[in-house]
Amino acid sequence: MAANGISITWLGHAAFSITTPENKVVLIDPFLEGNPVCPDDLKKPDTVDAILITHGHGDHLGDTVSIAQRTEPEAVVTTADISRWLEQQGVANIVGMNKGGTIHVVDLAVMMVHAEHTSTIMDGDTLVPAGESVGYVVTFSNGLKLYVAGDTALFGDMALIGRRYQPDIAILPIGDHFTMGPDDAAEACRMLGVQRVIPCHYGTFPLLTGTPYAFRAAARDICGLEINELQPGETICV
Repeated sequence: MAANGISITWLGHAAFSITTPENKVVLIDPFLEGNPVCPDDLKKPDTVDAILITHGHGDHLGDTVSIAQRTEPEAVVTTADISRWLEQQGVANIVGMNKGGTIHVVDLAVMMVHAEHTSTIMDGDTLVPAGESVGYVVTFSNGLKLYVAGDTALFGDMALIGRRYQPDIAILPIGDHFTMGPDDAAEACRMLGVQRVIPCHYGTFPLLTGTPYAFRAAARDICGLEINELQPGETICV
């Protein structure tokens, strides 16, 4: 493991597993069982200490209920709106919060920030409103800051996130159609001022036409930007 003691595994689509310096396992948007690109051996994690959910769509809320009931994480972090639905499903240790708030879970400080996207939950045959989508700025115990954009369009206050919180690394969607595409993701990097980025939310379904190649081309003017193009199941140390 790298000196920072942080590893990030892409589980495909927008799902990630992060191991913290204290060896805690944090899942982000755990869409695993129905995820066509998630490796089979990673679809049922044995140990989970925390889950962060950006919004209610099935390709992000994913398997939160079954994973939480099986692994009993210390915290399931999401919006106040989604927390109520999760309570109804029997999930324990839910931390509902809202934009601008910061909480401390496992060895992390987790701040909820804005995203431009819709949020609903498909509950059987009923579409349930689920408030707004969000992102997170996650600060690790060693001070490293990770910006998780969630599903979002480009928005002007990404510059504020960059100026105010100065993230070291960002996880950004590039797939287009439902989120920003490669060109806007490159502009997000400029606004955030990050030097390292992990693209996601591409390649899962045919509608998601954005590619890492197009992202690299759009960001070629950003001096020093490191783009970590992962394969599903691949892990990097940061």
